[in-house]
Amino acid sequence: MTAALLPQSSTVLLLEFVNRLVQLFGDGMCAATRPLGFEILCYQFMQQAFVAGLCVGVVAPLVGSFLVHREMAFIGDTLAHTAFAGVAIGLFLGSAFEIGVSPYVTALVVAVLSALLIELIADYTDAYGDVSMAIVLSGGFALGTVVISLTDGGIAVGISQYLFGSLSTVTLENASVLLLLSALVVGVVGLTYKQLLFVTFDETAARVARVNVPLYNRLMVMLTALVVVAAMQIMGVILVAAMLVVPVAAAAQVARSFRESVLVAVVVGELAVLLGLAASYQYGVAAGGAIVLVAIGLYAVAVVGDRVAPRRSETATEATADGGDVRNAEGRP
Repeated sequence: MTAALLPQSSTVLLLEFVNRLVQLFGDGMCAATRPLGFEILCYQFMQQAFVAGLCVGVVAPLVGSFLVHREMAFIGDTLAHTAFAGVAIGLFLGSAFEIGVSPYVTALVVAVLSALLIELIADYTDAYGDVSMAIVLSGGFALGTVVISLTDGGIAVGISQYLFGSLSTVTLENASVLLLLSALVVGVVGLTYKQLLFVTFDETAARVARVNVPLYNRLMVMLTALVVVAAMQIMGVILVAAMLVVPVAAAAQVARSFRESVLVAVVVGELAVLLGLAASYQYGVAAGGAIVLVAIGLYAVAVVGDRVAPRRSETATEATADGGDVRNAEGRP
């Protein structure tokens, strides 16, 4: 009995510890910005939103960098629409059967299953990657609309916050869970960086080198599902895919290597989140829309800057500028 309770007790203790870290970080942000006249970070809901936003600003461009260079940017939009179906299922279970399950949990489960389904369709049929994504996207969105209709539209109002995002929906627990998920995503990418890089830039050579390509393909889409559901709290289903693509596109205009592109994309993502959340609070506009518009503005600045001061080399051809990571994916010289 005690052994059975141990994992649950450990989880509760971990969440309490992370909750305390989030609260301390929020207090620190308030203490640092209040003398400057910024009261925005002294409100608890804004502190939680900023913590969640900072996490999204890291993990979305990090995972998106691999997706964009693999020409899989469309998968973010696909998983966002299937996450919508997961949210609808979670709300339906609570409304029709009074089952107390978080819509974010059902969204995560459905998004992960959809990510694996995309890979299975691509592996075991003649459909190209974008065809499998289009099938899953349309099927997921169709499922969501059917589930909503089963309650005669009763959950339609509740689902709007998931479609468009909201600062007020980010609770302390949400921010803490998002922080843990972000740490997991960053850790997994860090441990498998060389293999993911190898598969991203030369999948054929990776197969020849006996890298388990299907495993890393599935790992990438599952990480994307985690990021999509995590970012959905602020961005909403409709705009969540933008944070996987726009910061990476901006970074590609100025970076000279893949590693540099990832770092610049994260910086752009963080700037977009911080400025977007500030604009959302100041002017009362939708947080997700503000963040995306800022990100697009930063992309425009990067494009103009690239035209004024052309790069010395192209990012796409500089895979080996990362210290030979592609060639050393399996530890060989």
